[in-house]
Amino acid sequence: MKLLLVQPSQLIEGGKVFKAKKLMFPRLSLPVLASLTPPDFEVKIIDDHFEPVSFEEPADLVGISYMTPQAPRAYQIADEFRKRGKKVVMGGIHASALPEEALEHSDAVVVGEAEEIWPRVLEHFNEGKMKGIYRSPQFPMLKGLPRPRYDLLNRKRYRLLKINFPIQAGRGCPFHCEFCSVTRFFGGQFRFRPVEEVVEEIRRGGLKKIFFIDDNIIGHSEYARNLFLALIPLKLRWVGQASLNLARDTELLRLAKESGCAVLFIGIESLSGESLKEIGKSFFKAEEIRSSLQKMQSHGIAVRASIVFGFDHDDRGVFSRTVNFLVENKIAYADFFILTPLPGTPFRERLERENRILSNNWSDYDSLRTVFRPKQMTPEELNQGLWQTYQSFYSLKNIVRRIMVSRGGPRIWRRLYSNLYYRSLVIQKKHPIYGG
Repeated sequence: MKLLLVQPSQLIEGGKVFKAKKLMFPRLSLPVLASLTPPDFEVKIIDDHFEPVSFEEPADLVGISYMTPQAPRAYQIADEFRKRGKKVVMGGIHASALPEEALEHSDAVVVGEAEEIWPRVLEHFNEGKMKGIYRSPQFPMLKGLPRPRYDLLNRKRYRLLKINFPIQAGRGCPFHCEFCSVTRFFGGQFRFRPVEEVVEEIRRGGLKKIFFIDDNIIGHSEYARNLFLALIPLKLRWVGQASLNLARDTELLRLAKESGCAVLFIGIESLSGESLKEIGKSFFKAEEIRSSLQKMQSHGIAVRASIVFGFDHDDRGVFSRTVNFLVENKIAYADFFILTPLPGTPFRERLERENRILSNNWSDYDSLRTVFRPKQMTPEELNQGLWQTYQSFYSLKNIVRRIMVSRGGPRIWRRLYSNLYYRSLVIQKKHPIYGG
């Protein structure tokens, strides 16, 4: 039996399929799905961002996992395969939020995480009765998970796979931020793999540079402490995602550095206390942001800040204020996004009640375009402000002010090289995360 797993790209202006030379990193879902598939299936993964999708592919079953901006392209792909008599199963965050929509283009839909559902889907497929929406009765435990099949990917096409290998230690998030879909998809509690299994995966792979793809690697401080202690003997260099809460725990911050932490993606979201309260992120005070960032950087950890524009308290001056703050605090890297009302989030439900949604074209939901009516600026001003912020932050003047005046020896040159590369993308209006 042949199983084809497809990672769809997205449709851009004129209905064209977005193609990239390289992406920052692959999605985890398809390598995980491949690892859960029994050996009597021959598995192939295609990434539509840079590989052609042949609808004449000799596949018995086609699996498609997608996020919201990829939905229209995912439906195109699914419809073409079904025209040729292929069975199609769909999953991912968007399909989980709108399973009935996905079912219009597929034979079956997997809602939520696949570990406890996928074997049943394949069993029903073999019996010729795969149909409808499959839901797991509970969030799966993460003990004894197989290693994701990254060997099925074209690794040369992912920038991060050439530098850091992706590892997942846990899932879930107890913070119910209004605009975020993570809690609904992965649940409101942290779940973790046993530390010894994470360490064993790293050792067996002979890995020295890794990327923890957890949404918040320090979400549960006791687990993080045990993980970092176990990583210290491995002498790694790792990158991860964390909240600013790390700065509140000096011991954990020290252990993160000693375990090899080099860069942390930090979801700052906004510098405004009113905006943080608006989205349900009031567990961290705006006035703590500066001191927390400085504390992390004083331990030798570079910060990659994530900022979102378009909150109700954001006025036209938010863009320049944000750049000034990031430059003054010598933030190594930053990514900027437009607030997006994703399906299944409280934010979207609120905007629907307020009649502020401007577009239901899912291709526009890539956090680079405004799809709702902001309160203190026009949609066009928000769109323009995003790219103006990018151009200012990655201007040569501000790169020098942020990078070249800091200490750090060889690290300075690594950061300078990365900043110049991101600058080249921004000039072409290509997002540093999404690539081009």
